[in-house]
Amino acid sequence: MSDVATLENFVKKYQSLKLEIAKVIIGQDDVVDQILISIFSGGHSLLIGVPGLAKTLMVNTIASALGLNFKRIQFTPDLMPSDILGSEILDEARHFKFIKGPIFANIILADEINRTPPKTQAALLEAMQERAVTVAGHQYKLDLPYFVLATQNPIEQEGTYPLPEAQLDRFMFAINLEYPSYEEEVEVVKTTTTDQQVNVNPLYSSQEIIDFQNVIRRMPVADNVIEYAVKLVGKTRPNSSTAADLVKEFVDWGAGPRASQNLILAAKTHAATKGKFSPDIEDVQAVATNILRHRVIKNYKAEAEEISDEKIIQSLF
Repeated sequence: MSDVATLENFVKKYQSLKLEIAKVIIGQDDVVDQILISIFSGGHSLLIGVPGLAKTLMVNTIASALGLNFKRIQFTPDLMPSDILGSEILDEARHFKFIKGPIFANIILADEINRTPPKTQAALLEAMQERAVTVAGHQYKLDLPYFVLATQNPIEQEGTYPLPEAQLDRFMFAINLEYPSYEEEVEVVKTTTTDQQVNVNPLYSSQEIIDFQNVIRRMPVADNVIEYAVKLVGKTRPNSSTAADLVKEFVDWGAGPRASQNLILAAKTHAATKGKFSPDIEDVQAVATNILRHRVIKNYKAEAEEISDEKIIQSLF
């Protein structure tokens, strides 16, 4: 099948996927879009929202609709790296045998990732970057496609360990979940307080998702779009000559080159979901907020004056 035909097929299947997810998830349309864009771009996402906004249900539903193997890891202060990666045990023949941990799945939900110490958070780093884990000197490849979707509660910061910048940078998107609208909440209550069971049908195979990812990566991009993305990221760096005024005043550190790469990859996927064969500047802008949000490190002045990440990022456009 040609790339054009594959992209046309992608658009049809994407619409079906959205309808399948909407059977369970009411509203949160933008959030679902952003998670799916990160998945088809081959990236990971960090979901930031208060408890009860169906973060876990959303990830579980998306995994089911994509036909992927899904595992949830509840991060706690006493969780050890071996609880995630797996460990070697002595079998009956006194040989070491590796028992795989929950990280061996297609989609990992790292629930409340900031509840666990840095040593355990770091166990995810190799898996996220290399799609492999090393235990006792042996490297084990993870099955593709592979995604980490982590959740974080923004209000309860007591007894938490903020994610280090190096790990935050591994997430393509940081997505804020808002409360549902009045109408959406009424619909949520109506549909979740009965005995009605909803079945989510798997629509993809693992190979199909990998094929779509490869076609999206092959999508051509005009030089002016790449230059726009790189300039946009450059404006987030306070020491840069092109830095925006709000950045110079309220930002300590800007985004690195991984942000520019992610902007183009996500813009390609965003364009593909709209049936376009090449991304333009509007596609870059559509994904920029969630890509830059966790990479723009604000200073104390910004916190004191309650300047939001969104306000700083919007000023870049």
